[in-house]
Amino acid sequence: MQGRYNVLFLCTGNSARSIMAEAIMKKRGFPNFTAYSAGSHATGRVHPQALRQLEIAKLPTEGLRSKNWDEFAEVGAPELHFVFTVCDNAAKEVCPIWPGQPMTAHWGVPDPAAVAGTPEQIERAFSEAYMILDRRINLMLCLPLSSLDTLAIKKEIDRIGHQ
Repeated sequence: MQGRYNVLFLCTGNSARSIMAEAIMKKRGFPNFTAYSAGSHATGRVHPQALRQLEIAKLPTEGLRSKNWDEFAEVGAPELHFVFTVCDNAAKEVCPIWPGQPMTAHWGVPDPAAVAGTPEQIERAFSEAYMILDRRINLMLCLPLSSLDTLAIKKEIDRIGHQ
């Protein structure tokens, strides 16, 4: 594999984890990666705490929006190279057929938007989800994609999802 890669991060609501992953990859993966996110049942809004976490990390939030994954299965959608589910619910759902026959992997991350508790507990849940995603994306960006074959890449992205 060589060139510029399109990466789609999926979750059910596309309000927190997949949004944070999109923002992280957009910043850390530029110029070799273009990142997107979507949800199987998009909420239509980005969770305010996800935006706050990205601002704390000094990552741009402009243009981030909650969208349905159907946008990426339509004619004219970007050809995807990688599709990562970041929540267990989305991983169990039947996904659309993605243009480009991308590599897929499940990178399950606990849902910070489901945490009920004190403001500090909620902030900690978002911070922990962010750190998990940031670490996994950084590991992926260290892979020598241009020198690995498809099977080796698939094995590595699956391994990263278990870290």
